[in-house]
Amino acid sequence: MWALVNGLITIGMLLIVPLGLRLLMSPVAGGAGRLLSLWPVAAIAGVASLWLPRGAVATGFAAIYALATIALAAIAVALAVRGRTGILSGDGRIRIGVRTRPELEWRDRLAMGTALVSPAIAAGALVAERAGYRLFGFELGVLTLTVAHFHFAGFAAALIAGLHRRLAPGRLADTAVLAVPAGTLLVLAGYFTSEFVELAGAMVLTAGMWAMGWSTWRHARRRVADRLAATLFATSAVVLAASMVLAVSWALGEATGLPHPSLAWMAATHGVANALGFAVCGLAAYTRLQPSPSPGDAVGQIHSPADSGIWRGVARRGTWPTSTWRPRRSGRELLHGGESRPGSKATART
Repeated sequence: MWALVNGLITIGMLLIVPLGLRLLMSPVAGGAGRLLSLWPVAAIAGVASLWLPRGAVATGFAAIYALATIALAAIAVALAVRGRTGILSGDGRIRIGVRTRPELEWRDRLAMGTALVSPAIAAGALVAERAGYRLFGFELGVLTLTVAHFHFAGFAAALIAGLHRRLAPGRLADTAVLAVPAGTLLVLAGYFTSEFVELAGAMVLTAGMWAMGWSTWRHARRRVADRLAATLFATSAVVLAASMVLAVSWALGEATGLPHPSLAWMAATHGVANALGFAVCGLAAYTRLQPSPSPGDAVGQIHSPADSGIWRGVARRGTWPTSTWRPRRSGRELLHGGESRPGSKATART
């Protein structure tokens, strides 16, 4: 079981986190860009700590990884305080197609902040577990599971919820972008209080994940033109429908004493499904729709076609457009170079 868990954590460090960060930050310049470029070094150190015997060497490698995650958490704190992407980009703007917006909405900041803080929580548990220290009295096995949980249910789920709200805004997306961070925090609080609080967190998290899954399924079927991206989106949505049932059943059993799956079974089913079926497929789909950063893009610019339901899906080749757009209802044509002309009515050139 523990080899499987370590394998999933390895995927989280080497693939999920850097893939997610590239969807949030353009690796062009600035402190955030340097952190992104150095992430492989920290990730390799974190992975090495997983597979080495407990002791000083493994703890040292885990500490290197922890330092990188602390830098991510610092970005989240600055984002929460300043409320603008200027802490990343220098110009305080988020790129949406060719248009810019001065700041993130608070729901987007909540999702992004949860995603950026989660690896630091995981790294804290990793350092303690590799040192053989029972942090807050938790068993070492629980600390290992915490590392996995906050890479996937923390970082990946919150990040994808935020990305989905920008791609397919609506009530379901709004529900997910609030419930996923809230459920993650409740599960964390349950570690220190009671199994019933953890159960409540699992239920809130499941509600958010199901809302996101259903919205993702509908959007993939109706508006994603790229077949591979649509298949990846649909896979991640279907996986959520099944895997979160296991999460609730386990938390319910822990709280009430009812029969429930073992940790080994949860790792082999819920853990693998969420890591590969949800996180990998979901982030791969968004990466496929992500435009390549241009030299003019600043670090921290977020790309998305969604803006108050105006845009219809994605471009024919599966990329998020960066030039010529023509909205369906806004009465504005966006031309190459970001110029706009009010009152134009036409369709996008592809």
